[in-house]
Amino acid sequence: MPPFETLLYDVDGDGIATITLNRPDRLNAFTPKMMLDMIAAFDATDADDAVRAVIVTGAGRGFCAGADLGAGGGTFDQGAREAERRAAGDTGDVTRDGGGRVSLRIFQSLKPVIAAVNGAAVGVGVTMQLPMDIRIASTEAKFGFVFARRGITMEACSSWFLPRLVGPPAALEWCYSGRVFTAQEAHAKGLVQALHAPEDLLPAARAIAKGFAESAPMSMAVMRQLIWRGLTADHPMESHRADSRSLRMRGASDDAKEGIAAFLDKRPAAFPDKVSGGLPDLWPEWEEPEYR
Repeated sequence: MPPFETLLYDVDGDGIATITLNRPDRLNAFTPKMMLDMIAAFDATDADDAVRAVIVTGAGRGFCAGADLGAGGGTFDQGAREAERRAAGDTGDVTRDGGGRVSLRIFQSLKPVIAAVNGAAVGVGVTMQLPMDIRIASTEAKFGFVFARRGITMEACSSWFLPRLVGPPAALEWCYSGRVFTAQEAHAKGLVQALHAPEDLLPAARAIAKGFAESAPMSMAVMRQLIWRGLTADHPMESHRADSRSLRMRGASDDAKEGIAAFLDKRPAAFPDKVSGGLPDLWPEWEEPEYR
């Protein structure tokens, strides 16, 4: 397990990994080090077969207040922060958005990901949630796509994720206005799936994750990618091909035999297939795009 400076990382006995953004004195504001820590944390959850689901939340009274603005007006001037971005692994001529690197890593996750939004989530604090599978929030949480009010533009691949989740009109209004809005509005427009009293938020997230932990890990990993990659397909036929391959491969698996036997025996299933061994090749034509 790599050391984390900006996160807390825990795996409980039910196979639920909790990643807690841990800069509470700064409302968990995002830094290049937090980017690296988050990428490493998702590498860890994918590699650990004991992990069945992942919860992401924040320490203290905030989820993530966006980028740390401690550098003042130069915060988003990547050319003026050359050494910092090189230290974060950026080697291209055009600076890679750190939030985007986190979102792409979450997009590739082999485990279900649940955001438990305990407080303020603005800027990258909200956009990093978009590739997570389930978002639930405290009734006291606030959200804001505040980029236009800072003179910048949206990031973390949110121009791809956000309109797919809530539709272009809501996405554009939130981004044009840059206003901070309530958890109730986020729920009404589909950004979050459920609201909970602050003290009930993490128990609710754990209940969802525990339900996921009863399913076959490999099946969840495959279906997660079937859905997310399916959003890039040009025609339903592409999804039909991938679905057909996955059903054939998974239908002949030891997991399928165990799942049926457990159902007939009226007992919990003990699925043997390990996600760490890699996914079946359902997309022989798929090539991971490079950043250029």
